[in-house]
Amino acid sequence: MNVLEANIRNSKSKGDLRSLRINGNVPAIIYGGSNKNEKISVSKKILKTLLDKEGFLSSIVTLNVDGKNQNVLPRDVVYNVISDEPTHVDFLRIIPGVKVRIEVPVLFINHEKSPGLKRGGVLNIVRRKIELKCPSEKIPETITIDLDGVDIGESFKISSVKLEEGVTPTIIGRDFVIATLAAPTVIKEPEKPAEEEAAEGEVAEGVAAAEGEKPAEGEKPAEGEKKEGEDKKAAKEKK
Repeated sequence: MNVLEANIRNSKSKGDLRSLRINGNVPAIIYGGSNKNEKISVSKKILKTLLDKEGFLSSIVTLNVDGKNQNVLPRDVVYNVISDEPTHVDFLRIIPGVKVRIEVPVLFINHEKSPGLKRGGVLNIVRRKIELKCPSEKIPETITIDLDGVDIGESFKISSVKLEEGVTPTIIGRDFVIATLAAPTVIKEPEKPAEEEAAEGEVAEGVAAAEGEKPAEGEKPAEGEKKEGEDKKAAKEKK
């Protein structure tokens, strides 16, 4: 579980917030439940480290606010449009029993144990994230799909994913596809049998023999060919 140190902030103006950011902090707020909203600030350096991790917005974070721990869920991060630095974060309090909607990333494991991938198959990922409705204390970090033994032509549907009790996809009424293992897009043409190659060779030789070979440039025609040409010339002179 991710842990983040936080401090209560009393900033009231834009100047206070600007000063907070200059000093390497990011203003944030904790909301939800029956308690009042809490204005806090967190270290920008540590926050950026957590943001670099995949699935930050779907993972529970423990905030240590002035020595008191509370579990929260990151719901929104605002970035500076020029520097792309985080400028504000919203955290939702985790209230046991209260359900939340959250997108959970899909994780594929054991690629090297898939016979379909070994034979050149392609893993077509239809959904990289799945939105779930679940109790805030049962949020899964990932939806894991095991590729061990999976062959070409197989597919993964939401019905094949084992979810905890009380955790359900927000898409209901259909068994939607998460990924498929398809055949390779370029299929190698099988080699021709030796008998077919031999038959094609014989046909080619027969065609060449029927057409005959043309005499090379400067080469004298054969005797029969010469006589035939002389006969045609004599017949022409008689006319």
